[in-house]
Amino acid sequence: MTGATTHPFVARVSRALEAREARRAERDAPVREAAVTVLLRPACEAGAEVLLIRRAQREGDPWSGQIGLPGGRIDPSDPSLEATAIREMHEEVGIDLARAGEILGELDELRPRTPHLPPIIVRPYVAALHEPIALRLNPEVAEARWVSLEALFAPTARVRTTVTVRGVTLPVEAVQHETFVVWGMTERILTGFAAVIGR
Repeated sequence: MTGATTHPFVARVSRALEAREARRAERDAPVREAAVTVLLRPACEAGAEVLLIRRAQREGDPWSGQIGLPGGRIDPSDPSLEATAIREMHEEVGIDLARAGEILGELDELRPRTPHLPPIIVRPYVAALHEPIALRLNPEVAEARWVSLEALFAPTARVRTTVTVRGVTLPVEAVQHETFVVWGMTERILTGFAAVIGR
């Protein structure tokens, strides 16, 4: 193994992903597909940080202002959803995974649980950086933050709160880190990732 996979924690994540087969969501027309990335930055020997972003406020965007993971919808020019994840990472935060990191594997695909969001299938990828790199945010991203997995997965980080989606207030299970409240599909993805790595 080379690069980030020589880091003990990242190597363990890579092995855990290789040992399982990610579930695919049922596809029924019409359906849109998207990809997001759980990007790890190795920290201490036993852990890592994950990159979270706050999406900019944009009219007509159902995820406007929400905390999420870098990613977006597949483009006709993308040969695969993995290519979508790599392209979106570069476009949104300026990280070229082909040069500065690697894809470690996939998590289970998800669909929104609320009818207030458009029908879409999201495939989460897990990636790790090989080297430190400065973020370069595009206008779609208002803020980006590296958060330690230890802090994110701490029992005290779990909260029950309410969010407003398209004028409808919903009770949700969430994870809170300072001003970032992670809920919905992003919370489900991170909870699934925690289960895969035994956290």
